[in-house]
Amino acid sequence: MFRFVSEWFIDFWDVVYPNLCLGCKQTLDKQEKLLCVHCRMNLPETGYHREMESELIYRFAGKVKVEHVAAHYRFVKKTIIQKLIHEIKYKDRPESAVLVGQWYGHQLQQECPWINEIDLLIGVPLHKKRLRKRGYNQADCIAEGLSETTQLPMRDDVMVRIRFNGSQTRRNRLQRWLNVETVFRVAKPDAILGKHVALVDDVLTTGATLEACAIELHRAGCRSVSVLTIAATK
Repeated sequence: MFRFVSEWFIDFWDVVYPNLCLGCKQTLDKQEKLLCVHCRMNLPETGYHREMESELIYRFAGKVKVEHVAAHYRFVKKTIIQKLIHEIKYKDRPESAVLVGQWYGHQLQQECPWINEIDLLIGVPLHKKRLRKRGYNQADCIAEGLSETTQLPMRDDVMVRIRFNGSQTRRNRLQRWLNVETVFRVAKPDAILGKHVALVDDVLTTGATLEACAIELHRAGCRSVSVLTIAATK
């Protein structure tokens, strides 16, 4: 009961006082957004975008061909990173997802040796049922922020999710794969034909969802696929 009341109060406080840091709850300066400078500087960056081949690529080995895989932060439960992902996914704050995409985009533009290989950014699609309920697709919002800062084009109409399959949160690797098999379809193959596409999502866990998307992109004639996410689990 206390936990429920505590979580309700935190959510209420965030609505009434939106200019507080998501991490430390201190008042943000005028130039700060979402996180204060101290909390943002202490986020656990991976540095994967500085590498031509990060260790994350092995999550797709033997399953689907991907060129590059990068995630901005390491996902750790009960930390600011989890709060950040929860904010952009469930708090009806699409602008926060765009902002986080912009943060990552700035670093990609300055430090990523392969970012200019990308021809198109595509967010992992939501089913229309979930999209109506949430009101926005956080992956598309992240891709929008990435596009604004890297100047790479993004599309939100190329891929569709054709089956509503529920949350992946509590599923293991095999369950996740079975849950997303035959879920995605490329609606506009001409848009990706012969191109290098970067799939965008909030968190990379087992990679099953991104793998399923990549398979469909390759089938539709995509030249190559890379992956960009805000966070990645260990």
